[in-house]
Amino acid sequence: MTSARLLVPVSESSTLRNTVEHAVHWAIEHAAETGQPATIHFVYPVSERLTVETETEETRTATALLDRVEVWAEADRGDNTGAVSFETAMIGTYEYLFSPRDYADIIVRYARKHDSEFVVFDPGFNPLGTTPLLPPLEKEIRRAGLEIETAPVERERRRPLLVRRATLSQYFALFGVSFVFYLLLAGSLATFELVTGAITAGIVSTVLWGISLTTPARPVRTVKRVGRFLLYVPCPLYEIVKANVESAYVVLHPDLPIDPEMVEFDAAVWSALPVTTLANSITLTPGTLTVDVSRRHFTVHTLTKSTREGLFSGSLERVDHHRRRALADRADLRCDLLPGWRHGHRRVPDPHRRAGWAHRHRPVLAELCPGRSVRPPP
Repeated sequence: MTSARLLVPVSESSTLRNTVEHAVHWAIEHAAETGQPATIHFVYPVSERLTVETETEETRTATALLDRVEVWAEADRGDNTGAVSFETAMIGTYEYLFSPRDYADIIVRYARKHDSEFVVFDPGFNPLGTTPLLPPLEKEIRRAGLEIETAPVERERRRPLLVRRATLSQYFALFGVSFVFYLLLAGSLATFELVTGAITAGIVSTVLWGISLTTPARPVRTVKRVGRFLLYVPCPLYEIVKANVESAYVVLHPDLPIDPEMVEFDAAVWSALPVTTLANSITLTPGTLTVDVSRRHFTVHTLTKSTREGLFSGSLERVDHHRRRALADRADLRCDLLPGWRHGHRRVPDPHRRAGWAHRHRPVLAELCPGRSVRPPP
């Protein structure tokens, strides 16, 4: 521990406050021993790559956390203002961070740039949120030649909530899915299969009632989603078959006519499930690979010119795009009348229902009518 510059990567955790206190006290002791002021760099690795937007939900979270950390550090420093100084920064904002090596690279680069050779990790540091990152990250940073210490603070051990409160609708939904699945495996509608299937489904539903389903069951919405999914499936299957033929032609061609290029575009999808479905569909299609997604903004690697043309044609997003246009047609929507909603055209008659409809579809309406208010009058 000879460096006067200390690097502390931060993320939201129950032990972060104690880690900040430990780092500040160490820096004060180091300054007293060496007679040289110490500097602590608190850095927040941003996992998403900033492309179009310079401010996202994650960057706002990072800014708020870094501000909070700086307040904590100043409180712990007390009157030793000349002994310790603080710097805060977001790192990795223009890179796509995925693996421990990605995080290690940006931390090591920052440390080298600011002449820091000592890194203190919060034991709860985990910017990915789910996958444990700290052990392999420490290994990569040690390999780069930096000194590492995990702050000696007690880590709170919390067991995730396994059983949740559930409703009868969730119970019957799980029963129905289990019963149908049993009959599909049995391949028969005989009385014996129906009885044993009902018993099995009842046991499964009773045991897993509060575990399997995390949200209330909405049969109508589920049927609509399944219907849209069934309408969507033939499209990516066709694109996959066509792309396989094109890829085989490229591979077998003597000149290997590839033209790799990274492209970016905004897709006509809004909620998390359609965005995820579209990103996976693009990756499943030979010749294209989804590299990054930020809300509706996609970054995709394409192999040939034809794959880019197919991507920009929007064939995989047309089902959701047609649904978006149907929303406008359904309410006889006109952007010039949208702020008033009282000018004689057919609308949802009840004001409360009208407000609820606008709230549910506000992202779509805002896209259809940019620059216009989509909030109905009181």
